[in-house]
Amino acid sequence: MTRLILTLPLLALFQCDKDESIAAYGAANQTWALQEIDGHPFEASALLRFPEEGKISGNAPCNSYSGTLNAPYPWFEIADLTATRAACAGLEAEGFYFAALITMTQSEVSGDVLILRNEDGHEMVFKAAE
Repeated sequence: MTRLILTLPLLALFQCDKDESIAAYGAANQTWALQEIDGHPFEASALLRFPEEGKISGNAPCNSYSGTLNAPYPWFEIADLTATRAACAGLEAEGFYFAALITMTQSEVSGDVLILRNEDGHEMVFKAAE
């Protein structure tokens, strides 16, 4: 009995380290290609990945980026978003992508579709890249 009492706190401690982000609910091990923002096709290329627990990375139209996920699924909150600083013809689309991405607060994964949305009704739809 004493052994069980001593073991339970250790089990609870290991449970606290469990990944509760969107990555643990179907988004990991995929590269997500942005299809549309607010119902409008996104003509440039933007990719989103969940490379490790609590992290995001990807490629925007001009630059690669990374950041930290700070919320458990289905919530979505990005902190410390950083990107390289290359210029290209898609810089305006990239700004639009980043502006939308940092406002997303909820996530949903359904098969090969990832949807990010916020309370204002804005939505980003990604599809798993082949």
